[in-house]
Amino acid sequence: MPRLTAKGQATRERIVAAAAGLMVSGGVMATTIDDVQTAAGVSASQLYHYFGDKRALVAAVIVHQTEAVVGGQEPLFAALDTLEALRQWGDLIIELQRSRNCAGGCPLATLAGELAESDEAARAGLRVAFARWAAGIAGGLRRMQDRGELPGGADPDRLAVAVLAALQGGLLLAQVERATEPLEIALETVIDHIASLSAGARRCRS
Repeated sequence: MPRLTAKGQATRERIVAAAAGLMVSGGVMATTIDDVQTAAGVSASQLYHYFGDKRALVAAVIVHQTEAVVGGQEPLFAALDTLEALRQWGDLIIELQRSRNCAGGCPLATLAGELAESDEAARAGLRVAFARWAAGIAGGLRRMQDRGELPGGADPDRLAVAVLAALQGGLLLAQVERATEPLEIALETVIDHIASLSAGARRCRS
């Protein structure tokens, strides 16, 4: 894509943000180009100047949501290297869902639920997003392991996938139940498992 002026970049970002809101709340298939034009306040020629077709727009929405959801958590990932920090991270997510009355779920999961079986390019983009999320969690677990707070036989990457799977499943059930209890149970269970591994590592050192 050619280098954009500041005004052009702002217009592009406005289009993507408008499309992201519509696609997550109403569905990708149900969101038309006309809908995006109206929401973003742009003409068809402006929209097609930045995006050749709807698939290109969907790809940009996935990047946008990845930065919003995963990128927004990366400052937390930098400090996610203690059991206390893991529990605090879980509490933040639970409180956020409680403030939203457990509506909406995870935007990336919402897109994945609609696109993973119908759009291979979108599935690949979402796979990258979730891998980045898991890697952020794994980094903290690996630092715990480096300090001897997790046993050498533990696999930070596998544990991170388990944490992310618990989070995603918990978010979905919380959305359906309109209650945070399923999310609390899921996160507490997986973090308790990590705590048990940590306790084992401490016993081995003593």
